[in-house]
Amino acid sequence: MEIVSLGNTAFEGNNNCYVLGLEDGADTTLVDTGVAVHETREQLRDGLAGYGLDFADIDRIFITHHHADHTGLAGEIQTESGCTVHVHEADVPLVAQEPEATAAHEDRLRRCIDEWGMPEDKQEELLAFLDSSSGIDGDPPEVTPLTGGDTFDIGSVELEAVHMPGHAAGLVGYVFDGRDGEELFSGDALLPYYTPNVGGADTRVDAALAKYLDALAGIVERGYTRAWPGHRGPIIDPPGRAADIVHHHRERTERVVGILESGPATPWEVSAELFGALSYIHILHGPGEAFAHLEHLEAAGIVRRDGRAFVLLEDDPDLDSLFPDVSDGAVSHPSI
Repeated sequence: MEIVSLGNTAFEGNNNCYVLGLEDGADTTLVDTGVAVHETREQLRDGLAGYGLDFADIDRIFITHHHADHTGLAGEIQTESGCTVHVHEADVPLVAQEPEATAAHEDRLRRCIDEWGMPEDKQEELLAFLDSSSGIDGDPPEVTPLTGGDTFDIGSVELEAVHMPGHAAGLVGYVFDGRDGEELFSGDALLPYYTPNVGGADTRVDAALAKYLDALAGIVERGYTRAWPGHRGPIIDPPGRAADIVHHHRERTERVVGILESGPATPWEVSAELFGALSYIHILHGPGEAFAHLEHLEAAGIVRRDGRAFVLLEDDPDLDSLFPDVSDGAVSHPSI
């Protein structure tokens, strides 16, 4: 396996494109491709050239999720090579850029940011930022759907798709046998230095935090020995990192409850207390994450909605019961 690091001016941090199947007789395979802009395209071409490859030599692409920084060049590579592009069935319509799915996704986003109580000027700022990033999705590929549990023999290694929704509805990791045990291409489900956004990164995901906590618990349970994320360097203790993120969300939920102790608040108002002033994509991610935590509390009967605001119903609620116990590698799942 080799890694090509790709610049990403639209969002945060360089993207990793993983190159597999360099052995004779194996399918030359990419995991994720980067945004469809000139600089990234040339970086990927140059990186592949270092291994004696061009776009036309690619046999398969495996996509971790529908965001443009992971899919953007897939269609262009497919046009040159005829490769297959594998995508989880939940993300197929967006990666394929089906007009109805794209329109519905945009409409849902607009409804959400209004329902979260986002001020009109911040809505306009967010939509202008998203519009300025148009085109990074690139040409739509013809996609081959997959689902969790599917396996793929690429000649040099077998990949198993593991569905890990939360950050995106169709986010999948790809598991393979490494030197010391199972290793994982984790996409944005597990990142080394910051926590993947839930709630704003894909507004299609209902109960986003609950689903993400299940995905993190699954990482702990399987005990991967190494994870290869969509951004930045490898993770040498994936179960430990997943447990850290569970604890992070437990602490953040406690902060959300503390904010509501002062009175009802909208997701936008909660995000202002959590994160302060927001700009660029964080205008979406901040209140989206606040909403995901409020939704998790609502499912447990700890808060209720009152218009756009959420009202705290319990003093000193039992928050531990809302999170998987991931201590010592053993997992017990939450009661909601």
